[in-house]
Amino acid sequence: MEKINVSVCAMYPDVEIPKYQTSGSAGCDVKAYLLPLNGIDIKPQQTILIPTGLKLSVPDGYEMQIRPRSGLSLKTKLRIANAPGTLDSDYRGLLGVILENTSIDEGDIIYIKHGDRIAQLIFAPVVQAQFNICAELDNTERGSGGFGSTGK
Repeated sequence: MEKINVSVCAMYPDVEIPKYQTSGSAGCDVKAYLLPLNGIDIKPQQTILIPTGLKLSVPDGYEMQIRPRSGLSLKTKLRIANAPGTLDSDYRGLLGVILENTSIDEGDIIYIKHGDRIAQLIFAPVVQAQFNICAELDNTERGSGGFGSTGK
């Protein structure tokens, strides 16, 4: 498995650095940093930025994707609003995770505690496109058919 070097700054002495839970994990877990609060309520249909207390330096040619944790998505209506989120290689600010409570039930308030694992981080290579202006595109068997044009 290829490894890349990622510099990480913990902005507070008690911030936990992301870690892989198993040797075969593709994603490493990141935790909510909610001190001085112990936690925060996310009401139904509310979207909120949860701080992690971390800054990261992703190497050129890579991105860091912020993805949902499958267990959290299965057991709650909590979603990462812009999943997958992207942290670009030239960003040096604080990492936050945009969480949304997608429930429509008024009583379905989700409580996130300080230190809860709220997302997983995946590192992936990036390819940038060079756009070539043209008058027409080449023909293909599918052509401009979309939205179900190939059948069920």
